[in-house]
Amino acid sequence: MEPMISFCGLLCNECPAYIAKQEDNDELRKRTAEQWSKQFKMDMKPEDINCDGCVAEGVHSGYCRVCEIRKCGMKKELESCAMCDAYACDKVTMIHQHDHKCKERLDALRKKQGL
Repeated sequence: MEPMISFCGLLCNECPAYIAKQEDNDELRKRTAEQWSKQFKMDMKPEDINCDGCVAEGVHSGYCRVCEIRKCGMKKELESCAMCDAYACDKVTMIHQHDHKCKERLDALRKKQGL
């Protein structure tokens, strides 16, 4: 499967919310809701764990519904933050401090596009 890269560089197709939706896996939804409720200090229910990928229109789970990076990318109609004139802004840099692979993915996309 081709990697599905979110606006910030995370891999959507490795996310449990995406996997649970694609596989219609209720047990994975339950485990993910429990984990994310603790991790993000949000009350999440298994039915909240459904996603078609960050850049897709439609259903999104938990934090993704309110993610400022996603909102910005959707508003600017970008494929990812890598294509943004303001790359790398403070919003996306915050994610990259926690996951350097996200930055590497977006940098690679920029290089591929000649940016």
